[in-house]
Amino acid sequence: MNSSGSYYELYRGSSIGMSLIDTLDDLVHSGRLEPQTAMKVIASFDKSITEVLADKVKARLNFKGHLDTYRFCDDVWTFLIKDVNFKLDNQSTVQADKIKIVSCNAKKPGDPQ
Repeated sequence: MNSSGSYYELYRGSSIGMSLIDTLDDLVHSGRLEPQTAMKVIASFDKSITEVLADKVKARLNFKGHLDTYRFCDDVWTFLIKDVNFKLDNQSTVQADKIKIVSCNAKKPGDPQ
């Protein structure tokens, strides 16, 4: 989240975010929804998914891999990791050739540091 009180738009690129945007786009193009209303829905999605993931998801996992690239820009960390092994809560494992992790500040404006 940034200091203006708006939320990160990261989750718009997720499958649920893209489905929402496609549906809203169809409704706007068919004249059944005003563009301003669609933008309010998307802003509400940004806020809701951020809060739900922070408050409701309790699953954990561990992973190991080889750090390929990292960068820090505009208070956002990005890590590109290769040959990754994930160990889930239930002790099952998952492997991936490469992953990208984007990490943003979770503090809301006005929250103590």
